[in-house]
Amino acid sequence: MRLQLFAVALCAAALAASAVSAAPASTVVKVETGQLQGAADNGVVAFKGIPFAEQPVGDLRWRPPQKAKAWTGVRPALKNGHDCLQAEVKGDPGMGTDLGEDCLFLNVWRPAEASSKKLPVMVWIYGGGLVNGGSQPAIYQGDQFAREGVVFVSINYRLGRFGFFAHPALSAEHPDELKGNYAYMDQLAALQWVQRNIAAFGGDPKQVTLFGESAGGFSVHTMVASPLAKGLFQRAIVESGGGRGAEGPAFTVKAGEATGIAFAKAQGVEGSDAVALAKLRALPAAAVTGNLNMFTSGANAMTYPGPMTDGKLLVETPQAAYLARHQAKVALMVGANGADLGFNASPTMDALMAPFGANKAKALAAYDPEGTGNLARVRSKVGMDQLMEEPARFDAKTFAAQGLPAYEFRFDYVGDALKARSPNGAPHASEIPYVFDKYGQGYIAMVTPTHSGDASAKDKAVARTIHSYWLNFAKTGDPNGAGLPHWPRYDAAKDELMLFRGDGVAAATPDPLKARMDLTEAVQPK
Repeated sequence: MRLQLFAVALCAAALAASAVSAAPASTVVKVETGQLQGAADNGVVAFKGIPFAEQPVGDLRWRPPQKAKAWTGVRPALKNGHDCLQAEVKGDPGMGTDLGEDCLFLNVWRPAEASSKKLPVMVWIYGGGLVNGGSQPAIYQGDQFAREGVVFVSINYRLGRFGFFAHPALSAEHPDELKGNYAYMDQLAALQWVQRNIAAFGGDPKQVTLFGESAGGFSVHTMVASPLAKGLFQRAIVESGGGRGAEGPAFTVKAGEATGIAFAKAQGVEGSDAVALAKLRALPAAAVTGNLNMFTSGANAMTYPGPMTDGKLLVETPQAAYLARHQAKVALMVGANGADLGFNASPTMDALMAPFGANKAKALAAYDPEGTGNLARVRSKVGMDQLMEEPARFDAKTFAAQGLPAYEFRFDYVGDALKARSPNGAPHASEIPYVFDKYGQGYIAMVTPTHSGDASAKDKAVARTIHSYWLNFAKTGDPNGAGLPHWPRYDAAKDELMLFRGDGVAAATPDPLKARMDLTEAVQPK
């Protein structure tokens, strides 16, 4: 479904008076590769489909992103470039559209009025399990942030086997180049492009906030932990992105080569020399994509490695980097949702509780206080805490221990029109339209086709509150601002977080799931 058809109700907001002048900003800018023509609309100038690297096709398939070639004249930047190739997931509001292997584009939104000073920058990384997603969905458009004084950037990155692939012939070719993690290389290249070019749009390269959700959130953690990304951003926001990753990538690049060999054989390509690599690069893009999406990643494990430790870009897990204080010293805002993702396949309640050891009885009381014996429900809560909730606290606690600004949140608000389909709280990714202040009729119709109503006044108020916190953090490194409930920096002694409650109230509170968090922390892989 073309998400551009969303009828999204936008709330207009004035730019900060100190940051604007009456003069309109030009719709033509000059970046390192040439001039770009943007389009002004409703207080924002948008520049779309900007190539931040040469397109990774032909001999550049499975190569690090190469610098984009210059052009002559003025290049129209009026429509999105392709989102990266992926297998469809129907009904996902974040699904990529208009797909192509030539997909290394980014988009920039800036205020339509010129500013007397450089503006803070936000860079968005979409989620989708590293196999789905794109920058085109309506909920990811950055116009509302730009309308309120931020230069907003959304980026694409290669997905699935285009984004993560290893093979002996690749390892032998250009041996000094980074290998394996092409998706992360794309993210890094986009951040480097921002450093070199964002001033042309009025942005401040020294005030960059990197943020993302799910796989995008974990990508933020990867960039925070990577030695190669230091200095490319000063603030980070992680929405449902885990943050421990204690199990680590499944493979080194060397070990990941086995999955590449298995994939090649499945495509009738034998050998590990340059001839085999040429045949792999000549495969139709559809053959490389296959049926790989968020729901089939496990079934593709023999031919798809996912992220790999390469010793340069991806050196260690976020947990290891944070505990060793190796990571970039940035301000952090981190959290998860009330009914977030969790994966646990324990066949019985006893098996589910067994890892808690001597705390088994306490865990059962914490996770099933009413004694329902509902294995599926308890299992989802245990898995969610291990994957999302407790790692968010770990991240905030570890950053705070280093004296870095850290703010934890939990989003548990469900829009009035969607309560029937989300009885257990806010599901994974449901905070996104609130963060972007795009929770409205179009989004509701997308996720609940039988419902035709608009957002309620309470829904819209919640969106304004959450959007304002994110905006303030991008501008100052602190989410607090006039008219908003105070959000304290994380303090392990108090263990407080900002809770976006189901009744629409935002309140700083000691973590109501503290007992579960403590039990989970004790059994997390070290």
